[in-house]
Amino acid sequence: MAFLIFGISNGMNTETNKPILVWALWGGALLLLGLAFRGSIDEMMTTWTKREEYSHGFFIPCISAYLLWIRRHELTWVGEVRQSLAGLGLLVIALLLLVLGGLATVKTLEQYGLILALFAIFTAAFGTQGLRTGAVPLLFLIFMVPFPDFILNNLSSKLQLISSWLGVEFIRACDIMVYLEGNVIDLGVYKLQVVDACSGLRYLFPLASLAFLCAYLFKGPFWQKLLIFLSSMPLTIFMNSFRIGVIGVLVDNWGTDMAEGFLHDFEGWAVFLLCMVLLFVEMWVFSRISGRRLSMNELVQIPEEWGRAESRMPPAVLNISVYAVLCLVVLGGLASEKFKGREDIIPQRKAFLHFPTQLGDWRGHNDYLTQYYLNELKLTDYVIVNFVQQGTHNSINFYSAYYQSQRKGAVVHSPRSCIPGDGWQIVSFEQREFPEMRIGDDSIKLSRAIIQKGDSRQLVYFWFHQRGRQVTNEFLVKWYLFYDAITLNRTDGALIRLVTPVDKVEDISFADRRLQDFMKSLLPVLPEYLPGKNVVPIVRSAG
Repeated sequence: MAFLIFGISNGMNTETNKPILVWALWGGALLLLGLAFRGSIDEMMTTWTKREEYSHGFFIPCISAYLLWIRRHELTWVGEVRQSLAGLGLLVIALLLLVLGGLATVKTLEQYGLILALFAIFTAAFGTQGLRTGAVPLLFLIFMVPFPDFILNNLSSKLQLISSWLGVEFIRACDIMVYLEGNVIDLGVYKLQVVDACSGLRYLFPLASLAFLCAYLFKGPFWQKLLIFLSSMPLTIFMNSFRIGVIGVLVDNWGTDMAEGFLHDFEGWAVFLLCMVLLFVEMWVFSRISGRRLSMNELVQIPEEWGRAESRMPPAVLNISVYAVLCLVVLGGLASEKFKGREDIIPQRKAFLHFPTQLGDWRGHNDYLTQYYLNELKLTDYVIVNFVQQGTHNSINFYSAYYQSQRKGAVVHSPRSCIPGDGWQIVSFEQREFPEMRIGDDSIKLSRAIIQKGDSRQLVYFWFHQRGRQVTNEFLVKWYLFYDAITLNRTDGALIRLVTPVDKVEDISFADRRLQDFMKSLLPVLPEYLPGKNVVPIVRSAG
């Protein structure tokens, strides 16, 4: 603070101000910003290192900085405080995101706050006119921020299904008998599973970044630039499907070795390079449509300099806005540090190990998940019981997954994402509420789905138990997770799912009655295992 006071006292003296001091103070503001957001930056760099989908992240800030540098002659330093007010307002919002992200331990919120803070400082230094020059290079930084895990998981599962279906169509076009069940390609002798690594995400994010950059540097009307960027997703899907189809053909002719090792990785690189070639072909076509006959190497040109005006030095009189930026960043960083490192309140509950296998006239036996699913779900505790009603053939599969903390990627997975991956199709989906059935003070709201695979049908009920609330909407689950992390310092939650088979000739209303009858015996038991809003926290030992 002594440094800031010294700077302000000198800043008021117009005779002693030098341009070098302006550079030093704005550079110091950026350094302080990096210090305030260091946790978010560390998290991003860890993701870039560990996840292939974001391995290109290291290049994004370098490219963005270079794009700003080649346009530096178009920037003019602001000379009055009023020209910086928009930037100061943006900085307040960015630092608020930093504090809220720290309270809820939502790193994605902090990371977008970092990008907004860079926009803010740029606007405070060069005004709104300068922001028009630097907006696109700064916007390019969005591609370095990883999506939250729940979005990645949903996107990956959908891309797996689309790529599997298109890949199978390619295999069939090659006159090969093949059967698709969810994301499993059955070639008869061999079965290929289209896993997360084959979803196409590892192509989609780098190609989207490249397409954005190409669209920015491509000289053409806005609609062509927009189409160049938007085409990255269909290009990725179709080329990844082509890759899956080629692997299927190779496996059918030469065995499963064709789907593993060097050849598998080489195919991945080859497909990405082919996507890049198609992107340039698209730009070449657009240039022809616009009447410009450009060669391939002229489509995207990065000039050494944009603008020929002389470089403008900082004003001789130091703008007070730089001190406002410094003070705001320091205050925001201190506020964020105050809430950093909060540990979730972990409520006391009974472990699912003791969950009864007898509920009314229903008797059951436990089932268990394989290690693969445990690694994917990252849950704290779970129970699977296959119940049968005495004196009948009625059966119900009960499953509940509990998470004592839904931070750092451990989040409840929705059955809507998992059901299609197992080959089932959702033929009917709706939400229902049962005011007469309650867990604690909250009535039961649930999602009801009829799913089908071949001639088999099942009726599925599921809902999310979130700190005393019964929720069906997945995005509402994320909102309550954020809200409760701040207000209650809790992120525990659970999924409850009930499944019953439906006979070919059975009316679906009988299956509904079966599940609702079972729920009357189940719901009174659940509060011991699923904590409500008011809980007794687990006491952590000092050792």
